[in-house]
Amino acid sequence: MPAIVRKNLSNLLETRREILHTIRWQVRSALWNPPTDAYETDENFVVRVEIAGMRDEDFEVTIENHALFIAGTRPDFGGRRAYHQMEIASGRFEIEVALTVPVDLDTSVAEYKDGFLTISLTKTQPKPPEADV
Repeated sequence: MPAIVRKNLSNLLETRREILHTIRWQVRSALWNPPTDAYETDENFVVRVEIAGMRDEDFEVTIENHALFIAGTRPDFGGRRAYHQMEIASGRFEIEVALTVPVDLDTSVAEYKDGFLTISLTKTQPKPPEADV
């Protein structure tokens, strides 16, 4: 007869975390996600991406269906080497951030400085529905 073993939630989460960490090192995805913050100020919806080693022209930024998409390719340094530790990802990356407020693209700005891409999207007030007269 099979035995039923109960595990508490913290043990299950730790086991899952170990499995995912192991898989991550064995099977490297072609895409990666740089650290990203998305927040609001009184005037703007801001997305900030930590992505050193790029140039302005290396980024693809689009907005579609109430989502901001950021993509690009961070180059590898090339050459043969034996890593002792490898944490700096290179290659193709893609980020998707849901836009939770209406924004005005004409007055929005993007800036890449000191290894951070910062996109400030100017918030707009939704237009009130027109009353039938």
